[in-house]
Amino acid sequence: MTSGPLIVQSDKTALLEVDHPQAADARHDLAIFAELERAPEHIHTYRITRLGLWNARAAGHDSDFVLGVLDKYAKFAVPGSVRADITETMGRYGRLVIQRSIDGDLELFSTDRAILLEASRHRKISELLDGPISNEAFRIQPWARGQVKQELLKLGWPAEDFAGYAEGTPHDISLAQGDWQIRNYQNQAVEKFWAGGSGVVVLPCGAGKTIVGAAAMAVAKTNTLILVTNTVSARQWKSELLKRTTLTEDEIGEYSGSMKEVKPVTIATYQILTTKRKSEYAHLALLNANDWGLIVYDEVHLLPAPIFKMTADLQARRRLGLTATLVREDGKEGDVFSLIGPKRFDAPWKEIEAQGYIAPAACFEVRVDMQDEERLNYAIASQDERYRIAATSPIKIPVITALMNKHKGEPTLVIGQYLDQIHAVSGALKVPEITGETPIDERERLFDEFRTGKINTLVVSKVANFSIDLPEASVAIQISGSYGSRQEEAQRLGRLLRPKADGRSASFYTIITRDTVDQDFAQNRQRFLAEQGYSYEIIDAHEL
Repeated sequence: MTSGPLIVQSDKTALLEVDHPQAADARHDLAIFAELERAPEHIHTYRITRLGLWNARAAGHDSDFVLGVLDKYAKFAVPGSVRADITETMGRYGRLVIQRSIDGDLELFSTDRAILLEASRHRKISELLDGPISNEAFRIQPWARGQVKQELLKLGWPAEDFAGYAEGTPHDISLAQGDWQIRNYQNQAVEKFWAGGSGVVVLPCGAGKTIVGAAAMAVAKTNTLILVTNTVSARQWKSELLKRTTLTEDEIGEYSGSMKEVKPVTIATYQILTTKRKSEYAHLALLNANDWGLIVYDEVHLLPAPIFKMTADLQARRRLGLTATLVREDGKEGDVFSLIGPKRFDAPWKEIEAQGYIAPAACFEVRVDMQDEERLNYAIASQDERYRIAATSPIKIPVITALMNKHKGEPTLVIGQYLDQIHAVSGALKVPEITGETPIDERERLFDEFRTGKINTLVVSKVANFSIDLPEASVAIQISGSYGSRQEEAQRLGRLLRPKADGRSASFYTIITRDTVDQDFAQNRQRFLAEQGYSYEIIDAHEL
């Protein structure tokens, strides 16, 4: 055996030697089916999961491909138990099929009667079925298509769904001609999505997920519902669709806290759909209001739990999920897989960077020491309070100032989690802030002034994590976050990745207090970006 960078262990973990010359290639191939668990300096630990293998299978890779990757990079022989488990796990995908009977009824079908009986006799699945049709099929209750897929995934028999989709009300949509053209990877993403029927496209922040959505709409040519994270995002989608497609103002509606328009293309916020009045979802009728042929879920990794429940009832509509990372901190990746659809296309961040479509970025972790009095407060605080104390330490403010002086004149975002910290930093730096309390019009004005260069620094809360287009931002200083959230880390770096007009690189700083839970959470946050090939240089604050 060649001495590769990878040690595959019998518990389905794989240890990658980071400094090995083949490490970058191995990381790229491993990301197709394995998840990075730990990423210290020299050895990264991946875990080969069932869901990762099924996503790879749905994307067209078989067990021979997976085993070929492991064999190619393994330092020692891959354990026989792991080989058998990968082959068996990937072989479970699609052994059960959801399809239409000759009469048009939904049915659960399998040529393997033992598997079919095992599934049909499972308590939660049997409640969703309506008796056998033949030795190879059971009728599914008309409303239960999504729930059946969820329960089958939990049982370990992920079903392929061939039951087809409602076409929706036809509506002519084409991509606009102009001084731009769709990129190869965007075209591939649309083709893979369309071939699979429904599913998720994973692209780096700044790589044009909105254009993938627009191109899918141009193929579907049907009434489309687009679900987004907030009103600012809704307006950015509308602006981009007006620029990139033949749609006009009259054809695009906004359905949010401030407007309730239902048009052939309607952009709605997750918040409005999950708003309750008298214990009922007041705006749920929107989901059936316009005979949608396509539903686009922006930032699908953020879907609130009630939206999953609603999506279970929308299985007859084509569903496109868009995201920069399928990581969910609540562990609901399985619900994305079963209800939106499996991962259909995934472009690694460094690959898109190499093509020049996103800016190169350097990541830094700046470590500061708390002062003695703060350290004592931290030591006696409850576990729940410790992160807040460490993350919001005022000792971070002079470090922010030093970093801003180092990058004087560069468009800079200072990003935090806690409102009192954001107010304090904004006041100390004498720069404007944007939080959830900032009115929508004021947010849009400040973002616009930042884009045009009228102001070059903003202090922002998590409202700026997602779907905010600030193309010239080239420095981010992260001062606190949502604990150990990997997807938040990815989204925050993503604010910097639009290619700059002058070609400069981006700099992403995280200021953390040494020897506290702030440091522990930072290591967890970095895992997804480490998987994508980014490394963090550690700097002592005294060196700035």
